Amino acid sequence: MGRIEAAFSELRQQGKKGFIPFITAGDPDLETTAELLVELSGATVIELGVPFSDPMADGPVIQRASERALKHGFGIGDVLETVASVRRSIETPIILFSYFNPLLQFGLKRLAAEAKAAGVDGVLVTDLSPEESGEFESELRAHDLDMIFLIAPTSTDERLKLVAQHARGFIYAVSRAGVTGVRTSVSAEAEKLVNRMRRFSSLPIAVGFGISNLEQVKDVQRYADAVVIGSAIVAEIERLEGATADLARRIGEFVKKFSD
Repeated sequence: MGRIEAAFSELRQQGKKGFIPFITAGDPDLETTAELLVELSGATVIELGVPFSDPMADGPVIQRASERALKHGFGIGDVLETVASVRRSIETPIILFSYFNPLLQFGLKRLAAEAKAAGVDGVLVTDLSPEESGEFESELRAHDLDMIFLIAPTSTDERLKLVAQHARGFIYAVSRAGVTGVRTSVSAEAEKLVNRMRRFSSLPIAVGFGISNLEQVKDVQRYADAVVIGSAIVAEIERLEGATADLARRIGEFVKKFSD
């Protein structure tokens, strides 16, 4: 049993729901990213974003995080080294959250091998559909890494069935169409989407995109297995820019507001 499966299995046994934070690697720098991974190690899974120059699915908050990170000039190899550096002290599952182009440039076979060696547990590629994922999926499976897919309210039943056939670890349900970013409410379409997906898969389903307060978290926990918080955390990192010496601890305190 891999770390992701084990984490959700433990939640089920305890009758609890999961929490999945997202941060962008290298924002504000890779040293702080390592500290944040340790600080967030109480989470069910951590999503580690690979910064990209053209993040079409992301709203302005995560776009700016990618811009800040890319100024440091590091590559995917450095991101993987950061994960490896914290694997000595944490067991929390970590997935890479990326667009396909940076992974393709790095080399799919190389990525799978080095990600496994670093202690990564899975990969979510925002712009890679199940129909086009065959080669990469095979490389990940060969190294026992989970391929996580996105589904959206606009996904047809045929698409949901296809995701069910290919996904491993968990399924990420996007709460609404559009780009990432904080919202004042969670779309009612999210609950419908989760219920539709459960007809085709027994994998855990996490809901994200726009969740930014405890009320929204509790609402999502009624029907989903986990809640994903991304833009709200990244926005707080941006707000604290310049406080790197204390940033990880303060972000740790910030995320507690989603579970109090």
